[in-house]
Amino acid sequence: MALISKAVVIPRRHVIELSEVKVNDPGASDVLVRTVYTSISAGTERMLLDGRMPHPALSFPVIPGYETVGQVVKVGKNAPEELLGQWVYVGGARCFQGVNAAWGGQSQYLSAEADRVVPLKGIMPERGVVLALGATALHGISVAQIRRGDRVLVLGQGIVGQLAARLARWAGASFIAVADRVDIRLSVSEADRIINVTHEALEESLDGERVNVLIEATGSMSVLSSALPLLADHGRILLLGYYEHIDIPYAPVFMHEAQILIAREWFSGPDGDLPRIRDLILHGEIDIEGLLTHRVPLNRIQAAYRLALEDPSCLKLIVEWPGDE
Repeated sequence: MALISKAVVIPRRHVIELSEVKVNDPGASDVLVRTVYTSISAGTERMLLDGRMPHPALSFPVIPGYETVGQVVKVGKNAPEELLGQWVYVGGARCFQGVNAAWGGQSQYLSAEADRVVPLKGIMPERGVVLALGATALHGISVAQIRRGDRVLVLGQGIVGQLAARLARWAGASFIAVADRVDIRLSVSEADRIINVTHEALEESLDGERVNVLIEATGSMSVLSSALPLLADHGRILLLGYYEHIDIPYAPVFMHEAQILIAREWFSGPDGDLPRIRDLILHGEIDIEGLLTHRVPLNRIQAAYRLALEDPSCLKLIVEWPGDE
């Protein structure tokens, strides 16, 4: 029997609605989660709204979102009973009737496989919305093979760039520089050199020193291209944004014999990046203070999207879902 659930639905390009959808009852190995907090991943949701998402999940109408935190309110007969009542993160679900899920996280109720939910284990529930992009950044740092002594430049201080800089330090980098155009973002950055590229040239700010790792977290090929001369020989370029095309000048990559590395979301499983970033936050090894910048109730979801997609001061927005009515 299907459950009626409120959900954020994109019925067509550039339109966001709050609708009622049907959610399948959890199967034997599933759990039912009642959502309390979600967030909006600006890069992904912008492309989804524009109808430009190069992904098979793009078929309107869609339920967006993969940053959901809630409580388990029902467990299937084969699911672990100890999950009942726990606060968990879940990266979306495909449990809906008559509407596509891309990725299905912005719904009042979600039915998902028990092994896909990540218990928060003491993290403040609202902070759980950071896990998805935290795991993305952590996976990227692993792909880039950050090691002790590395000099790292992070382009972009949106939420992914902020987390990547913190995780590069955790991984052992000896020098970290970050660059952005927005002072309010840079004011919460953690780095040895903080550069507002509106006022300072990257090369001058780095005193001509090269970097071993260049992390692109803006989603812009032109931003990456302008920074390529700063790369040391045999340097690594990590693409940590989301792009329609890869288009950079070949000569500087060739001359530096650089590696271009791409991180695909996160490594899943009980020992994967989601529980790893949870534990880093839980034990204070990664500080996310100041990264949750805005809160908006569900009934103002259109305003929440405008804020997340248009206001550069918005690093991470929390959408607050109402309790049972």
